[in-house]
Amino acid sequence: MTSHHRRHRRPGFGGEPLRFRFDGQDYEGLRGDTLASALLANGVRTVATSAALGRPRGIYASWTEEPNAIVQIEHPFPEPMLQATTVELYDGLVATGLTGRGRLSDRPDPARHDAVHAHCDVLVVGAGPAGLAAARAAAGSGARVILADDRPIAGGSLPDTAETVDGVPGAAWASAVAADLAGRPDVRVLSRTSVFGYYDDNYLVAVERRGEWGGQGRARERVWRIRAGRVVLATGAHERPIAFADNDRPGVMLAGAARAYANRYGVLPGRRAVVFTAGDSAYAAARDLASAGVEIAAIVDVRQAPGARWDGAEILSGHVVTGVGGDGAVSSVSVSDGREIQADLLLVSGGWNPVVHLFGQAGGELRYDEGIGSFVPRSARQALEVAGAARGVFSLSGCLEDGAAAGARAAEAAGFRAPPRHPAPRASDDGASDNGASDNGASDNGAPDADEPVAFWLVPSGDYRSHFVDLQRDVTVADVVRATGAGLRSVEHVKRYTTAGTAHDQGKLSGVLTSAIVAHAIGADIAQLGTTTFRAPYMPVSFATLAGRDRGALHDPVRVTSLHDWHVAHGALFENVGQWKRPWYYPRPGEDMEAAVLRECRAVRQSVGAMDASTLGKIDVQGPDAAEFLDRLYTNMMSTLKVGAIRYGVMCRADGMVFDDGTVIRLADDRFLVTTTTGNAAAVLDWMEEWLQTEWPSLRVYCTSVTEHWATVALAGPGSRDVLAGLAPGPAVDAASFPFMTWRDAEVAGIAARVCRISFSGELAYEINVNAWDGLALWEALHATGAVTPYGTETMHVLRAEKGYPIVGQDTDGTVTPADLGMDWVVSKKKAGFIGKRSFARSDTARPDRRHLVGLLPADPDFLLPEGAHLVESSTLPEPPVPTLGHVTSSYRSAALGRTFALALVSGGRERVGERLYVPLGGEPVPVTVTHHVLYDPEGARRDG
Repeated sequence: MTSHHRRHRRPGFGGEPLRFRFDGQDYEGLRGDTLASALLANGVRTVATSAALGRPRGIYASWTEEPNAIVQIEHPFPEPMLQATTVELYDGLVATGLTGRGRLSDRPDPARHDAVHAHCDVLVVGAGPAGLAAARAAAGSGARVILADDRPIAGGSLPDTAETVDGVPGAAWASAVAADLAGRPDVRVLSRTSVFGYYDDNYLVAVERRGEWGGQGRARERVWRIRAGRVVLATGAHERPIAFADNDRPGVMLAGAARAYANRYGVLPGRRAVVFTAGDSAYAAARDLASAGVEIAAIVDVRQAPGARWDGAEILSGHVVTGVGGDGAVSSVSVSDGREIQADLLLVSGGWNPVVHLFGQAGGELRYDEGIGSFVPRSARQALEVAGAARGVFSLSGCLEDGAAAGARAAEAAGFRAPPRHPAPRASDDGASDNGASDNGASDNGAPDADEPVAFWLVPSGDYRSHFVDLQRDVTVADVVRATGAGLRSVEHVKRYTTAGTAHDQGKLSGVLTSAIVAHAIGADIAQLGTTTFRAPYMPVSFATLAGRDRGALHDPVRVTSLHDWHVAHGALFENVGQWKRPWYYPRPGEDMEAAVLRECRAVRQSVGAMDASTLGKIDVQGPDAAEFLDRLYTNMMSTLKVGAIRYGVMCRADGMVFDDGTVIRLADDRFLVTTTTGNAAAVLDWMEEWLQTEWPSLRVYCTSVTEHWATVALAGPGSRDVLAGLAPGPAVDAASFPFMTWRDAEVAGIAARVCRISFSGELAYEINVNAWDGLALWEALHATGAVTPYGTETMHVLRAEKGYPIVGQDTDGTVTPADLGMDWVVSKKKAGFIGKRSFARSDTARPDRRHLVGLLPADPDFLLPEGAHLVESSTLPEPPVPTLGHVTSSYRSAALGRTFALALVSGGRERVGERLYVPLGGEPVPVTVTHHVLYDPEGARRDG
C-alpha cells in the first residue's frame, strides 16, 4: 500500500524499507520509524478502540505519553498492551489494534532477559539538551557518569524541531555530544533505556530495550540497577491536552506530536489542520507543519492577545474549539464563534507539564507554578538535581545553561573538582522557545513559551459526557463531576472512583488535567489540591524483564535431598513443600494414591516404615546465652533441658498466635539444635536473627542453618527398635536405656549418626541423622533389611492427624493460639517472659467461642470431607450470609480407624465434643460428629514403646 502522507525524510534518517502487517493488512515503512509513524505514513488513522466505550481511537502523542494507540504484537512473539508510538518498526512485524484489552501468549517467551548492576558518581536521566549539557559538565570533572535515555537517539525533542545549536541542526549537535560522551572511559551512554523507579539512597532501576535491533544471542531487554552518588533529572515535559467535546476522535493530536512526526519521521499526520492552543509553542509546530506541506486552516487561541508571531492562517483569538465532526475520524472542527472549519487534523496544546514522576518517587515535594499552569519541583530529600523543562525552564538556551550548571553541581557534590566552565552553546531560540517535549529519559527541553500560556483546561459545556480527561480509561469530565458530587474531594479518591490515571500510561497526560477538573468542580485551588502520588514503574515493564533469567526452576529453586535419585528410581511421586521436592507416596503397579497411602499407613502401624525427613529445618544455636535466647523464643522452658534430652516447643508471634513448632535438642551447655517445619525453616531463622539484631543485641548467640548438612531418616513402627538394633549394635536401644525424647550418638550401618527418639507418627520411632553425603548409604542399608516400607508425606499426614498432631500452616492460619490446639501444657507458667506471653492475658485469647482443634467423624464412614469446607449448626441453611462455626483443616482416609476422619477448627469446639454438626456441600448437608482431636492411641502407649 503506497504512502500518501509521507512527504520527506530528515537527512540521515535512514530509508531501508521494512515490511510489516497491521490488522491483517500489509504495509511498508522505513527503518527508524515507530509503528505509529509508519501507520500515519500509510494513512491509517484509526488504530484501536477504547477499553470501556469502544470508541475509535487514533494516534494522539509521539512517545510514552500515548494514551490511545495501544496495540498487540503478534510476531515474532505475542506481547499485549504496547504503545504504537514506542514500538520500533522492524521487518516482519505483525501487530493488531486492541479492542479494549490485550491477550497473553499461550507459549513461553523464548527471549532472554538479563540484569546488570552499576555504580556511578553522577547519573543523568534524559539526553535532551539539558541532560546532554549536564552529562558533559559532570564528565569534565572526572566523575563516573551514566547517561540514560529512553529514545533510540540522543537529543530529546531536538529531532522533533527545526532548532539549531552552535549553528548546526539540534539533532546533529546532540548526536555529536552523545558520541563524544560515549567515547570517554568513565562515561556510559545507555540509549533505549527508561529509568522507571527511583528508590531510597539514590537507587534507581531502568530497563534497556534491545529487541530486534539487538542482534542474535543478545537479551531482548535487561534491567539496570544503578546506585548513584548524585542524580540529575532532565526528564523534560509533556504537552497538556484540553477537554472539549469529542476530543478523543482520530485526527485529534497534540501539536508537539504532529511536529515530531513531520520533523523526526518525515510524516504528515494530516492534510489540513486547525490548531487549538493556550500558548505560543503551538505556533512553532504550525510553522514546521506548514513548511512540510500541511495546510493550516486556522489557529484558535484561547488568549485575547497571543504573543507569538504568525503570518499564515487566521488567528481566532479569544475563542475555543467546541467540538469536532466526522464519521469516526475528524473531518471538521467547530469553533465558539459558530463557524465549522473543514479539516482532517486538530492540533491541541494546552501548555506543558514538567515530567516530575521520578522526582516524586524520590520523595520530592512539588509546588504549583502559576506562570506555566503546572507543578514543578520544590524540595527533595535525596541527593539530586532537576534541570531543564523538568523544572519549568522551557527555552532551549535556558535548558542548555541549566543542564550544565546542574551537572557541575552534581559532580562537585559527589566529591569532584568543578569542571572548567565553557561558553554555553548558542541556541537558535527564534520560535524555539517552542521546543516540544517528551518524557523520562527522552527529552528535557519541553514546553517553551516566550509568552507564557494561560492555564486553560476545559471548554465549558452543558454536557460533559464526551469531554475526555483520561483517554485510555474513557474517563470524562462528567465522570469526575459525578465523583465530586458524591462527596469526594481528594484527587486520590477521585482517581480510584473514576480510574483516571490508573491505566498503563499512569496518567502522564490526564493526571494534572484531572486535578484541574476536580478543582474546578469543587471550587478549590489546584495549588492546594495537588496531584496524585507518583509511584514506580514510570512506564510499563514486563514481568519477564523483571524476572530476568530467574524463570522456571530458577525462579523458585528446586531443592532435593541426598536421597532424591533413589526416590525417583523407586517410582515415588513428589509434592512441593516450600522449595523442596518431597516423596508424596510410592505407588506399586496397579495402585492408585488411596491404595498406596493405606498400604504405607498399615506398614507403619503394624510393622516398620521409613521416611526421608531431611527437609525438616535445622538451626544450630550456639553461645553462652543460647539457653536464655530459646527461653524467650519458645512458650515453654528450654534452659532446664539436660544435655542428651529433647523437648517439643512452640513459637508464637507477639500477638500470641502460633508461628512454628518443632523440637529442641540440647547438644551441650551452650549448644542446641532446633528443628522447624519444612516450609518455615527460613522464616524461623529470619525471626531469630531479627530479635537478636534489633531487640536483644546483648545476647551472645549465633544461629546457623544446617538443614542441608544432615540427611534425616524417620524410622517408625513397632518393628523399628529391632531394625535399629540390627544396624546399630553399639548402644542399648531398649525403652529404659533409650527413652522417648532423648538422643544418642551411634554408628548405624557403620555410619556415624545422631539418633533421636522422636515420633511424629504416634508409633515407636527414631530419627536417624547422618552427614548428607552418607544419607543414601544409610537409606539403602535400612531397606536392605527387607523389613522396611518407604512412606511419603501423605502417609505422614494421615499418621500425625490420627494422633491430633497439628501442621503449622495447615491446621493453623495465624489466628490460632497453643490453647486453641489443645496444648495449654506447652505454655510455661513459670517463665518471666517470652514472645507472645502478654497476649495470652488478653480476654480475647480466653473467649469460650474461640475456634478449637477438634476431630470430625462423618456419619457415612466412607465419605471424605473436602479440606476447607465450612461447618454449620443446622441441616437447614438460612438465607445467605450463612454463619459458620469453623472449617475443615485436614481430611483423610484411615487404615487404623477403618474409616474417614478429619480435623477442624470449630468455635467452642472442645465443648461440642459429641455434638452433631453439618458440612453444607451441594444440596444435602453432610452430618458429622465432633470428637476429641486425638483419635488414635490417646494414651500414647505405642509411642512410648
